[in-house]
Amino acid sequence: MPVINVKMTHEDGGATIEQKEELAKGISELFSKIFNRSSSNAVVLIEEFNTDNYYIGGKSVTKIRKEK
Repeated sequence: MPVINVKMTHEDGGATIEQKEELAKGISELFSKIFNRSSSNAVVLIEEFNTDNYYIGGKSVTKIRKEK
């Protein structure tokens, strides 16, 4: 059983349930197409991170965006 982990920033209220469902369905279908395996066994985990908890070069993404 494949486990596919998607990590993304939580912005503007985050992804809606509908968007997450569409993403999980699309990823599962793509996995099925590429590997010729059933999409019904694909597990998709979606993690959203607050930009205060996402750092690049020692600075939070929130801070980097404010500096631009």
